[in-house]
Amino acid sequence: MLPDKLHQKLKARQATNSVRKLPSSQGAIDFSSNDYLGAVNHPALARVLQTATRKILKEVAQGISGATGSRLLTGNYPLYDETESLIARFHESESALIFNSGYTANLGFFQSVPQRGDVILYDEYSHASIRDGIKMSDAKAYKFTHNELADLSQKLFKHKQTGTTEVYVVTESVFSMDGDSPDLVAMAQLCQTYGVRLVVDEAHAMGVLGIKGQGLVQLYGLSESVFARIVTFGKAGGSHGAAVVGSIELKQYLINFARSFIYTTALPPHTVASILAFYQMLDKMETSHMVENVRRLKKNINIFKSHIPRTGMDTYFVPSVSAIQCAIIPGVDRVKALSRKLKEHGYDVKPILSPTVPEGAERLRFCIHSYNKKEQLHEVLELLQTELGL
Repeated sequence: MLPDKLHQKLKARQATNSVRKLPSSQGAIDFSSNDYLGAVNHPALARVLQTATRKILKEVAQGISGATGSRLLTGNYPLYDETESLIARFHESESALIFNSGYTANLGFFQSVPQRGDVILYDEYSHASIRDGIKMSDAKAYKFTHNELADLSQKLFKHKQTGTTEVYVVTESVFSMDGDSPDLVAMAQLCQTYGVRLVVDEAHAMGVLGIKGQGLVQLYGLSESVFARIVTFGKAGGSHGAAVVGSIELKQYLINFARSFIYTTALPPHTVASILAFYQMLDKMETSHMVENVRRLKKNINIFKSHIPRTGMDTYFVPSVSAIQCAIIPGVDRVKALSRKLKEHGYDVKPILSPTVPEGAERLRFCIHSYNKKEQLHEVLELLQTELGL
């Protein structure tokens, strides 16, 4: 039996119809996964990965598929160095440090970097991994209104007046629950004016936005203005893991103080090989088959967005130019029922419930992919229009 306090928390979720359950894969049309570029089933990527895997299994792991220990013990095989070097070069940075996931990267960074006496100012819609890392930090943390530079400026003025040692401003280039973006150029300028450090999570921009999928920081020429970036490989990369991108000293510091890096088994060689293969394809975007997938993704986003006004659902959707398109439909029961209706028609569109989003801001989240067809993009919106009675 569970302790009574835990039992009551589960009952409270059940009472609001918001209990989370593990879904089963049922082969519906995909409007829910993070595999924006179809990298999981990309034949060219598979060929690059097979070559890399055969090489590292022969030369590095000698047929062993596991890492055998943390990177500080036995898990730091040469493929890590090669991959981190390419990541750093690709992102115009001095260094990169691979973590086992985006969650552990944010956990390790925010737990270890901001110190007692420092201040963290984070966007109120920041991902749970950022917020959890902040909770583990000795620094004081305050949220600012989502994408509101005026509120951030006010808080920066207040905290710099108190003589705070360091201030870290934290945002995402594409927010996972809305698909929108901050004005990164203005935010970077504001941070420079106040002499504070900007940290950007590029999870949902990596591989999708930018000339070669480098993300919004590089698209806007802000590499020198950002203290650290978190890039992840479980979205457009179709793999697993993440990296903190920044200075050589930052990498050295994280190796010594980020607990989620120090006290965990390293990624297995084939996972690091898949990360390397994905970056190799992005790096040679002009000559790789991935360029067509990026083009199709951008085209599909435009097709989806242009069809929203035709269905009369403009007021439901959050403005977004990313692969994440969200329709705000308040009410747990209502949004879950709409998701079920779409599933009955063969479309997998996930409902996002409170407390993941604020109560009353429940939504359907449409993840657009390079492999979605025009008729699917139209039909799923028209089905939602019908169910909403518009």
